[in-house]
Formats: sequence, C-alpha cells, structure tokens
Amino acid sequence: MRRRVCFLLKVREDKRAEYTERHAEVWPDMLAALRDTGWHNYSLFLRDDGLLVGYLETDDFQAALDGMARTEVNARWQAAMAPYFEDLDGNPDEGMRPLTEVFHLD
Repeated sequence: MRRRVCFLLKVREDKRAEYTERHAEVWPDMLAALRDTGWHNYSLFLRDDGLLVGYLETDDFQAALDGMARTEVNARWQAAMAPYFEDLDGNPDEGMRPLTEVFHLD
C-alpha cells in the first residue's frame, strides 16, 4: 500500500521565479530516476511567501530517498537546487521531513 508523504521547504525570495522556471523543464534523466526509485504522484506547490509544499506517494519513503541518493543525476540536481532554499544544511532532499497526516478523505 502506498504511503502519502507531505513535506515543507522554504524557497528564497530572490530565487522564487527562477526556481519555478527550473521546474518547467526537469531533466528527463531526473524524472526517470524518480519513477525508477518509487516516487509516484509527486507534486510541488509554491506559495507566494516561498513556502514549498511537496507531496508524493510511495511504498517506502526512506527507500525512495535512498534510491535517489545512489543516482548520479540526483547529486547534480541537488547541487543545482541547493542555492534556492532558506535555512538548509546540505542538499534539499536532506531537508524533507514528512508531516504527520491527521486526516484523509478517500
């Protein structure tokens, strides 16, 4: 059974437009790596104040993260995305802390 995962990050004010543009054309090898490592129904939502909400479904979130960490494309993508975020020590994917789901309408 797939687990729903939601996380928050904060995009820097001076980088929001560029961050959005970068996601208009995600590298094909990055998209393939996400699919191959168990990321499904993955979406990112950006609020005007920079709050980034990520949502995905996966059988095992830690396995999905670990699988991406082993890919070369993820290393390149994380390095390219790191300058866009506030209050981040390390790569953006290391800042993904799942929120606790308290309600779901099926």
